[in-house]
Amino acid sequence: PENALRDLPKAAVILKGFGLRIDSVAGIIGGKVTADEATIAACGEAGVKLLRVCVTTGPDGYLASESRLQREFEQLLPALEKHGVTLGIQNHSGKFVSNASGLRALIGKYDRKHVAAVWDAAHNALNGEEPELALDLVWSHLAMVNLKNAYWKRTNGPEAEVAAWQVYWTSGRQGLANWPRVAAELRRRGYRGVICLPAEYTDEPSVNRLIAQDLAFARSLFA
Repeated sequence: PENALRDLPKAAVILKGFGLRIDSVAGIIGGKVTADEATIAACGEAGVKLLRVCVTTGPDGYLASESRLQREFEQLLPALEKHGVTLGIQNHSGKFVSNASGLRALIGKYDRKHVAAVWDAAHNALNGEEPELALDLVWSHLAMVNLKNAYWKRTNGPEAEVAAWQVYWTSGRQGLANWPRVAAELRRRGYRGVICLPAEYTDEPSVNRLIAQDLAFARSLFA
């Protein structure tokens, strides 16, 4: 990331030679937002329109974190306007802004061209929000959709005093996020934006097989 201004435009040129473009970059290091003016400038120079970040809540509590994050966004507004870049905030399970309701409360007051929503169907499902309702909540600010899938897997037996769970990243057909419902709602609303398949799987050695299957599945849903 520290070399973004030098190397991101070069990467964009190389990919353009293969008929590809960079629709977004992720500004995250160790779970911390790296959306600064230098990164925004690099995106603008490379023609990348969306800088995606996940935002964490701190020990000061959720509402205090929301106010703090909004102050950080406001400091970035001049740079976003200057370089023609949109800051995309993605929902993420855990101690993040985890669902569409949280995204709307966090970014709803901003101009969509400056601060937008990156809606992740899997993280949304892990937090129990219906996809149709979630898309309604973020529709006015929706810039990108992440299609991946996961479920909660129990990590101890029924004899334990308290059940323990962890996230298991799986293929598009097998998780809590209902891809056919997501696709149907996006089609109903006439969505024409970017759909990203992050290729995130707990079974990492099978990533090539699984992402090929998921790409075919996604294409069939939007055909």
